[in-house]
Amino acid sequence: MCGIVGVLSTHEAAPILVESLKRLEYRGYDSAGIATVNAGKLDRRRAVGKLVNLSDLLVHEPLAGKSGIGHTRWATHGAPSVINAHPHQAGPVSVVHNGIIENFRELRAELAANGINCTTETDTETVALLAQHHLSKGANPVEAANRTLDRLEGAFALAFLFEGEDDLMIVARKGSPLAIGYGEGEMYVGSDAIALAPLTDQICYLEEGDRAVMTRTSVEIRDAKGNIANRAVRTIEIDSTRIDKAGHKHFMAKEIAEQPGVIGAALGHYLTPEGEISLPGKGIDFTNIDRITMVACGTAFYACLTAKYWFEQIARIPVEVDVASEFRYREPPVPDRTLAIFVSQSGETADTLAALRYCEGRARTIAAVVNVPESSIARESDLALPIHAGVEVGVASTKAFTCQLSVLFMLALKAARDRGEISTEAFADHISALRGLPAVISNALEQNDALREASRKLAAARDVLFLGRGPMYPLALEGALKLKEISYIHAEGYASGELKHGPIALIDENVPVVVMAPRDALFDKTVSNMQEVMARKGKVVLISDQTGLAEAGEGVWAQIEMPHCADALTPILYAIPAQLLAYHTAVAKGTDVDQPRNLAKSVTVE
Repeated sequence: MCGIVGVLSTHEAAPILVESLKRLEYRGYDSAGIATVNAGKLDRRRAVGKLVNLSDLLVHEPLAGKSGIGHTRWATHGAPSVINAHPHQAGPVSVVHNGIIENFRELRAELAANGINCTTETDTETVALLAQHHLSKGANPVEAANRTLDRLEGAFALAFLFEGEDDLMIVARKGSPLAIGYGEGEMYVGSDAIALAPLTDQICYLEEGDRAVMTRTSVEIRDAKGNIANRAVRTIEIDSTRIDKAGHKHFMAKEIAEQPGVIGAALGHYLTPEGEISLPGKGIDFTNIDRITMVACGTAFYACLTAKYWFEQIARIPVEVDVASEFRYREPPVPDRTLAIFVSQSGETADTLAALRYCEGRARTIAAVVNVPESSIARESDLALPIHAGVEVGVASTKAFTCQLSVLFMLALKAARDRGEISTEAFADHISALRGLPAVISNALEQNDALREASRKLAAARDVLFLGRGPMYPLALEGALKLKEISYIHAEGYASGELKHGPIALIDENVPVVVMAPRDALFDKTVSNMQEVMARKGKVVLISDQTGLAEAGEGVWAQIEMPHCADALTPILYAIPAQLLAYHTAVAKGTDVDQPRNLAKSVTVE
């Protein structure tokens, strides 16, 4: 959600800024722009839509200068338009911003009282106007930026560029991530390391409340109290930030195909050669844990719902699962012997981070299951558990989801082991099944053609239902989410047993129903619900293993055969057909698979 880049370079800034912004496209955006300082003069170019529109504009209206800032905007205040696009400029100052300025109306009123009026619908314009106002009163750029930042309420990452100052950039972070890159005689800033990877492998991450004054050869960082702060400079692995489709038509297709490999990497990180589960750092002593609270958003929330079954059935620990955006507002009690687990692909999800901070000082231990070990959620947790999925570009999460599930399953096994709730033989069986999981998922991916055929049928539908029981219920929710995200078909997931409590009223010959039903202890009940659908002319897409398909009988609209795997791991396996159904349906409909409308990969504002 919104991407920021900035460069103090020895080369022309515009091409560097555009190339860096391309690496942030995965975050989601609807307009883009850059601003530079050239011969002391501040100027900018902005365009609505994809970055190619900005590139075309720069061909006809070039923008010179070796210092600049760039932005991809995901609209919050004000519709996507050139006038609302970033960078925002007010006289001698230009600003790019990720986040929301919550008191912008109050600031607008103050500015209006001083004869300064806004021309856009955005909250960000008030930042530029306020800085301009302080400059007009005699403040230098650093003073103007600091006085402006002192007035802002909300969440933001900001970068300021000033006319007449081609060797100065001021940046600040409160609630939204920001990284500084160190080059040879050059300095960079970006929303994440991915944007800066082609420029440098030396990165430092600003902490909450940090402000930094940058030149080409120096960075002065001050913390929220105004004290000089030394933030560690880290060497990032360039391979971990590589972005390419590797011959696939879409990033989503590539990321689905990568799942056997990345799950194998996740397992290799936590499983020892002796068949034990090893957590980083001090780990977690589950004998001191009485309950678990899990908090996440979107697909990560469904990973938590799935893990609830594992923790309760295998480790016998009661689990509460919450949507992050609701958690802290109901002010739940958090008993001392609680393990709070926060799951986020980016590690920067604003609602999840806010919920984590609510639990600080309340929960016994705070653990983060994240894909970015340097992220805010990881850094603010007692224990960070990386999922090792690698960069995920497609907005609809695929490999991150299955890696989250894999790590959470291992954590549940570790809990059961610590608490003496599992026999040595049963534990060894689960470890053996985990080691074989990448191969089983590879077999599932071979059903790609069958899933493509089923998707062609789904593409004509306006509504689709997904049904599942037990751990397949969260997978039904996830399957519906994937379909609606990228194909724009209305889809809902339900627990199979809830069918007669309302959803059955929707069933007719125009409503396909995807039934996720491995041949497990709940299979017969799920098939009974499926028969109720078919009795009302519903079109069933049945996803099951060979035994399940044989026992289900005839009459289904389409059937997808999954390989057999251990019952406990079926939620990870059955994520594959859910993803491929959504992917091929979106391709059949011609929608934007990797960057679906209105969605952002990293949701850094509430």
